[in-house]
Amino acid sequence: MAHHRFTPNAYYQTLAAHPAALVIRNGDTVTTSTIDANGYDLNNQFVAADPNPMSGPFLVEGAEPGDTLAVDIQKISMTRPTGWTRQGLAWHVVPAAEVRAMPPREKIIWDIAPRQNAITLQNPPPELRNWSIPIVPMIGCFGLAPDGGEAISTATCGRHGGNMDYRRFGEGATAYFPVTVPGALLFLGDVHGAQGDGEIAGTGIETSAEVTFRVRLIKGQKITWPRGEDETSIFTVGNARPLELALQHATSEMLAWLESGYGLGKIAASHFLGMNVRYDIGNVFNPAFSVACRVEKAALAALK
Repeated sequence: MAHHRFTPNAYYQTLAAHPAALVIRNGDTVTTSTIDANGYDLNNQFVAADPNPMSGPFLVEGAEPGDTLAVDIQKISMTRPTGWTRQGLAWHVVPAAEVRAMPPREKIIWDIAPRQNAITLQNPPPELRNWSIPIVPMIGCFGLAPDGGEAISTATCGRHGGNMDYRRFGEGATAYFPVTVPGALLFLGDVHGAQGDGEIAGTGIETSAEVTFRVRLIKGQKITWPRGEDETSIFTVGNARPLELALQHATSEMLAWLESGYGLGKIAASHFLGMNVRYDIGNVFNPAFSVACRVEKAALAALK
């Protein structure tokens, strides 16, 4: 099991069967750099077009359609002292009559101070002059090449993953993706220094980063939608529009996981999920919305 250090010399704005940038094996670890959602690197130099230029793809030897690729997110480090957001909220989250009253969506700069574990506005409004938020890094966009020769924009998401913007895909979490092409072809980028649920401002704290991850190949395990887990929960992610459809995909995937992974029949899984489910909104800004169906591990422990 090797540890690779990979510096991209090209970036992709689609998840597709692009030529492999690096070939890795089951159990290998990779440390790679990412650039921000507009294509600016750690020196704030423009190096790639938006949206969400991705590092990769990383080809996993032996990965075949019908397998699952687990991606353990081990470390996310900010590499630039600034990040940016857009002013105002996304139009999707306010009534149509209020859209014209929203402030113009200008780019706003934030200072990132890892030693202080703080992110602050450079030019805050008076009400927020003493306000800061902690650094809670996450990967906004990552996933595998889709099948059928498709090339899917990094602006959106689907069964393959992509631009889900779900804040629980951070340090210590594991993402599970369905493999649909030989080699899996993993892409990642769009790291946020922090973000609330839903990405309701249309961005997180967009910046450059260094990410360390490990891949694990689960042979013969077929899943339909992305899954994940962290220290406290397991979750499934549905990506679609309208929001109701994303919720349905996430729920059906969780039911399948409870059946195959925890031995619950449909009736038992329905009772259990009905009393324990937590729904998180990953994003309501992108072309496809993301909803996570989440179950806390403390509830699962009660099944034993």
